[in-house]
Amino acid sequence: MSAVLAVLSKLPGFRLAEPGEYTKRAFENGRMDLTAVEGLSDLIRAETESQRRQAVGQAEGALRELYEAWARRITHARAMVEAELDFSDEEDVPGSVTDRIWPEMEALVRELSVHLSRAKAGEIVRDGFRIALIGPPNAGKSSLLNALARRDVAIVSDIPGTTRDIVEVRLDIDGHLVLLQDTAGLREARDEIEQEGIRRSILAAETADLVLELCEVRKTGDKPKATVPRGVKSIQLWSKCDLLRDGDVPGDGLLISSKSGDGIDTLLSEIGRAISDTTGNSGEILPTRERHVQYLGICQRELETAVNRISLPIEVRSEYLRNAAVALGRITGSVDVEDLLGVIFSEFCVGK
Repeated sequence: MSAVLAVLSKLPGFRLAEPGEYTKRAFENGRMDLTAVEGLSDLIRAETESQRRQAVGQAEGALRELYEAWARRITHARAMVEAELDFSDEEDVPGSVTDRIWPEMEALVRELSVHLSRAKAGEIVRDGFRIALIGPPNAGKSSLLNALARRDVAIVSDIPGTTRDIVEVRLDIDGHLVLLQDTAGLREARDEIEQEGIRRSILAAETADLVLELCEVRKTGDKPKATVPRGVKSIQLWSKCDLLRDGDVPGDGLLISSKSGDGIDTLLSEIGRAISDTTGNSGEILPTRERHVQYLGICQRELETAVNRISLPIEVRSEYLRNAAVALGRITGSVDVEDLLGVIFSEFCVGK
C-alpha cells in the first residue's frame, strides 16, 4: 500500500486526501446534509449495536427527513401569510387563510417539545449510559467493577480507602454502551487526597444516569445516608452475600457476590431495564448532539412566540416563523432560500 501511494503521489495532480475530504465534498455537493455527516462520524466510532443503529439511521437521513418535513410545514404557513398580505385581491386566495395555519403551528410546537424531551436518550445512546458505584470503603465496589468488566480493572484490597480517584470502564450491556465508574469510599476523609476523591465520588453520583449503592451485607449500619442526588435512579445492592448467614436478610435491595457471581445476572438485567426505560424505543428518531438541541430550542421558542403573540402584526409573526425555519435549516446545513413564491403559486395559481 505504501509503495502504491508513493507512486501515485509522483503523478501530476495526485495527492493524499485530507481527513474527511470525501465526506466534505459529499456535503458541499448536496449528497449529504450535516446530520448525515455527523451520523457517519458516529458510525465510524460506534462500539455497540444501539450506537450502530442510531448512527446508521442518522447517516441515511432520518433526522434530515424529519427536520425538512417540519421546515416545509413552516414554509407553507409563511406562504399563507404572504399570500394574504400580497395577493388578497386575487380570487384564488381565500380570506383569513392565516387563521387556519396557527393550529398547525401549535401542533408543531408540541411535536418539537416531545422531540426535545427525548434528547437525553439520544445523547445516552451516542455517548454512553453512566453508572456510578457508590458506598462506604470495603463495600465491594472495585470487586463488582472487575466482575462486570470480567477483568482486573481496579485494585482490590482489604485496606480501606484504596480507591482514591474515579476508575472508569466501558461495557456493552444489552447492546448499549455503559460507562461504569468505581468511586472512592464515602466516609470521613483522613487527608486532603481522600477528601478530593470523595468529592469526585459525589460528583459522579450527581452526573450519573444510574447509581448502584453498595453496602456489605454484614454491615448494614454502614450504609451512607443521602448519597444519591434527588432525581437520579438508584439500585440498592448488598454485597458479599456469600458471607451471609441463613435467615439474616437485610431487607430491600439486591443480594450480590462478586466472588461467587450470585446476583450478577439479575443485576445486569436490572441495568438493562434501566437503560431501556431511559432510551425508549430503539427505532425512535432522536437528536444526538447539543448543536441539534440548541437550534431545536430556538425553533420552538420562535414558533411559540409566533403562535401566542396574537396582538403582534401579522408581518412580525411571519418573521418569527422565518426565524424558526432558519434554525431548522442550520441543523441540516441547508438554510433554505426564500422559496415562498413557489409555494404560493402552486397553492393558489396566482398569476395564471
